[in-house]
Amino acid sequence: MRIVRDTQFVDPADRGAAAAIGNFDGVHLGHQSVIDVTRKIAHDIGAPLGIMTFEPHPRQVFAPDAPPFRLMNRETRANRLAKLGIARLYEVPFTRALAALSPRAFAQDIIADALGLAHVVVGADFCFGAERAGNAADLERFGAQMGFGVTIAPIMKLAAGDVSSTAIRAALGKGRTRDAAAMLGHWHRIDGVVIQGDQRGRDLGYPTANMSIDGLHPPRHGVYAVKVDVLTGPHKGSYDGAASIGVRPTFGVNHPNCETFLFDFKGDLYGEHLSVALVEYLRGEEKFDSLPTLITQMDADCLRARGILADV
Repeated sequence: MRIVRDTQFVDPADRGAAAAIGNFDGVHLGHQSVIDVTRKIAHDIGAPLGIMTFEPHPRQVFAPDAPPFRLMNRETRANRLAKLGIARLYEVPFTRALAALSPRAFAQDIIADALGLAHVVVGADFCFGAERAGNAADLERFGAQMGFGVTIAPIMKLAAGDVSSTAIRAALGKGRTRDAAAMLGHWHRIDGVVIQGDQRGRDLGYPTANMSIDGLHPPRHGVYAVKVDVLTGPHKGSYDGAASIGVRPTFGVNHPNCETFLFDFKGDLYGEHLSVALVEYLRGEEKFDSLPTLITQMDADCLRARGILADV
């Protein structure tokens, strides 16, 4: 998959794609249905399959002090899209200047001129341009005038309602990992580099791989049964484990992070890339009065997690 980040200098080989447009936060089933529509069109017209998205997320530009909300960072999103067979990922730099473009200017300057897309696919609720004044019907009209095709994909619904990033955030905020997975089409994952921690887990007999969750929508704080993919290094592979997400109240006031204990693992993971899939929420975060009490609870958490993951 080729990633295009500079819309002013687009290689001729990267023009002419059929691309779905959106933020694709989570790459959930609704997004995947739009991608499937785009895949068929790309095949029919002999064009590369593309995604046009924005980086940073528009909300980060307009509300930089708002609580973290992203389900995926750009790396995780790119990895997921590559697995879905995307050939061109257009990460359009989102700035206030871009946001100020009228709907017509956005269609002409970005879609037609800068990227040279042959066809675009959007959801029925798609809005674009300054003040979100343009809608999917406007885009169809502009496409006919500017030489690119437009397809409007329906919004996906499940029995519980619309599939959306907002609904997934709500499920994760309540620890409902399987409800989130039902909308995502995959386990919700936290990806990142293993960073240096306080190494308390090693002293407790539970050495953990620590990862930052800065900038991401925090799942409900607590302990989870997890599936772990070590993506780089000599220990590359898949493991079961238990992860704690939160502020570690037993040890004072701490910055939120994700600490993962890999079952039956020995080795150094510092600096390696991990992908931690949240399978089931086990319990809330607690402050323990003593380390022996904490260790007893960790023993019970890991035993329960092993039983759950054996059936996944």
